[in-house]
Parts: sequence; C-alpha cells; structure tokens
Amino acid sequence: MKTRSIKKEEIQDGTYPRQWWIIDGEGQTLGRLATRIATVLRGKHKPIFTPHVDTGDFVIVVNAEKIALTGNKVKDKIYYHHTGYPGGLKSARAEELLAKKPTDLVYKAVKGMMPKNALNRISLQKLKIYAGPEHPHQAQQPQPLEI
Repeated sequence: MKTRSIKKEEIQDGTYPRQWWIIDGEGQTLGRLATRIATVLRGKHKPIFTPHVDTGDFVIVVNAEKIALTGNKVKDKIYYHHTGYPGGLKSARAEELLAKKPTDLVYKAVKGMMPKNALNRISLQKLKIYAGPEHPHQAQQPQPLEI
C-alpha cells in the first residue's frame, strides 16, 4: 500500500474540506485543553495528515474565562513579554491574565504547543477564542469536540 502525500491544492479546492469544532472551556484544565486544540489545528487527528501541509480544522473555544488551572499555577505562574524597548520586559501572573484577557491565556498555551515554524502562524489563524458563551460562527455549524 502506498503512502499518499496531500498537496496544498487539494485542501484549498475542497477535496478535503475543513471542519469547524467548538469546545466549551468551562471547568477544563488549561494544558489538556491546549494539547487537544493543537492536535486538531495541525490536523493530526485526520488520516490525511501531512507534516508540511496545513491539513487542520477550525477550532472555536467558548467560556475561556472559566478555564481551570491546577495546583498553585493561578498565583505562581508568570507570563512574560517584551515591548521591544530597553527595560521593556513586562510580566503578569496567571490570575491577572485570567481576569483581564482570558483569551490570551488559552492562546499562549496553544501557541506553546505548536511547532515553531511558518505553518504555526497559519494554523493559529484558525483558532477562535471567546471569553463568554457567545460566538459569531453559527453559520459554519460547528460540531462539539470531546476532550
């Protein structure tokens, strides 16, 4: 049996259509949720997975503000970013980030689990995160994704 390598054109012309999945983040553990999302964004859950082609699906995450962190991560975990200016290293604790921008908490966790290449940036554009239960993607008829 021959191994079939999918081409980018086959994904774009609709031969292998992309699906839309929705995940409710309420009560979910952040790391486990991010691992599952990264798998679906890359397309590793499909039999047509090809490492150098974006075969992944779209993922919608709702209720990002109700995500759970285990242990003392809420108080101890620190996220850093640099403004680009001298002395511009900024930090925020996980509880501050969860209160201000819960979508960034999920985004950073998923981004850390993706490969560090150009395909990563393309795949992350298919991730839609919302703090509350509402989202504007009803027309795509997303299917619930089990974690």
